[in-house]
Amino acid sequence: MSPRREVWITGVGFISSLGEGLEANWARLSAGNSTPSYDDQKFAPFIVHPLAPVSFDSQIPKKGDQRQMELWQRIGVYAAGLALSNAGVAGNAEILDRMDMITAAGGGERDIAVDSAILSGIRTAANPGAFLNERLLSDLRPTLFLAQLPNLLAGNISIVHGIVGSSRTFMGEEAAGVDAMRLTFERVAAGQSDISLVGSAFHGTRWDLLLVTELAGNLLKDKFAPVWDRGQHGGLALASMGASLVVESKEHAEKRGAKPLARIVAIQSDRNRRKPGEIEATIAREWAAIEPKVKRSEAVVISGASGLEPPTAEEKNALKKIGLPVRATGTHIGHGFDTQFLANLAIACETLRQGKLFPASGSGDTGESPGKITQVAVTSVGNWRGEGIGLIEKIA
Repeated sequence: MSPRREVWITGVGFISSLGEGLEANWARLSAGNSTPSYDDQKFAPFIVHPLAPVSFDSQIPKKGDQRQMELWQRIGVYAAGLALSNAGVAGNAEILDRMDMITAAGGGERDIAVDSAILSGIRTAANPGAFLNERLLSDLRPTLFLAQLPNLLAGNISIVHGIVGSSRTFMGEEAAGVDAMRLTFERVAAGQSDISLVGSAFHGTRWDLLLVTELAGNLLKDKFAPVWDRGQHGGLALASMGASLVVESKEHAEKRGAKPLARIVAIQSDRNRRKPGEIEATIAREWAAIEPKVKRSEAVVISGASGLEPPTAEEKNALKKIGLPVRATGTHIGHGFDTQFLANLAIACETLRQGKLFPASGSGDTGESPGKITQVAVTSVGNWRGEGIGLIEKIA
């Protein structure tokens, strides 16, 4: 059996409500609560984190390509372009021809006008079932659903940026993002891939997603608060964001003269039945698996806590027992489901580069920034299912 290879992150592309790129996001994070990125008016009473202004032309130059994509796809293709440029492989056909790709994506955007008409009309319909069937057959074109398949994100990245290696798409909200990175890491470490793009995008500031999420009573309403302090029930502040990372073997990166942003040490992924205490136990189990590799005096935690309860409280308890300094990004960038883990890995890379933590916000943001940060653990607790932890470290 061949020895496992060292795996590097060599490129990051990230856009969120805080801005475009790691430097812009870090500047806003470092400002603490002085520059909030949420909107409590457009979708009132719900609070959301809308995407910062972006000029899609710089990464998607053809208007025809932009027109055939929904916004979430444009976000993902844009973030992918940023990552490829950051890694120094954009436009390099020799590398892109054999670059693999794994995306984490949900369903496409719905036709709000059609949904609204159906919801209004079904209230007074003499036969609601027949009314619904008739409207679905007449108002929704068969191609509408096909245009929303999640794997079209990978397809559009391939078309626009020229990645033509193997491609996989994961679905399953937060767990999809964790497993997209886990599989990428394992394939590169095992020698099954030399270089790969792993990416995701989420457009959460739209009525159809707000409706679906609030049917379970899961949205943050009326008043903004840090994710740790949203009360007994808590709530998600849906966001729009895109994150992509270029992952490659040390040998491949060194051969082309690429500079690493971080080394991937471990990615853990798990799930449970969500009975009381099971989230905390799962996090503890995942942490135990990576703890022998952790340098406690030089490590911090970037949390993907969503603000929804009870998952957020259980994660808070688990992290308190782990005892490392913690910062949650959801307070600042909101929650992006499939994209959240990759977004936090992007922020973790910048944390390593900066060598410090951004200011605390909320009761779960604990501990001071150590004098030297060489490792960052990134957590992910799904709103419904899926727990994960990743560990990355600085390369001297």
